[in-house]
Amino acid sequence: MVKGLTTAGLGKPDYAKACKQHANYVRALEECGLEVQILDADERFPDSVFVEDPALLTKRFALVTNPGASTRQGEAETIKEVLGEFYADIKEISHPGTLEGGDVLIVGDHFYIGLSARTNRKGAEQAISILEQFGMTGSVIKQNELLHLKTGISYLENDIMIAIAVIANHPQFQQYHIIQIPEEESYAANCVWINGTVLVSEGYPQTLQKIRDEGYETITLEMSEFRKLDGGPSCLSLRF
Repeated sequence: MVKGLTTAGLGKPDYAKACKQHANYVRALEECGLEVQILDADERFPDSVFVEDPALLTKRFALVTNPGASTRQGEAETIKEVLGEFYADIKEISHPGTLEGGDVLIVGDHFYIGLSARTNRKGAEQAISILEQFGMTGSVIKQNELLHLKTGISYLENDIMIAIAVIANHPQFQQYHIIQIPEEESYAANCVWINGTVLVSEGYPQTLQKIRDEGYETITLEMSEFRKLDGGPSCLSLRF
């Protein structure tokens, strides 16, 4: 894990501390009513703790992505084996298309797919074509500012988004009520709604209060070691 990809410039993660933070994250998922399956560590892939990226899960099928980071592409085969326990129908993104789950924001049966250094247009178009086969829809979000689309925006159900300014003003999101958070708390834009409760990174009081003001229950999580690897709460699990 300490050799994972990063642009954060915050130093190497403390592995022991990361393990404690991960355990608290799992406990929070369980408190929200989820059953959690923890995969075995895979030392071949330092970024594989961010299990959200190599797959996209829907109500009807699973999509194994093709991560844009070359060091992560082997993760797809591993996750495909795991998903076989839960899905009879598994689709895949193929070269030259690339797609990472962190670039996909799900709102009901519509999937917003952000173009980034990790997700290209060919990958997004493949994903949308597959979604349409199952009666779902998708659209492409052009953005150059963020590592992943969900670095800057999350969906909290009930037609409510939480986002940083550069994403909040995107034309495709104007139909939603958007909670805009201050630039200095931009890391907290990546959060997770689960059964009425929102998991929020610890240390961002303005964002936390804005979420609570909308009527949500919250659980705060220390994420410092995952932030050092550009990861947030949504990155650490595949939820379905």
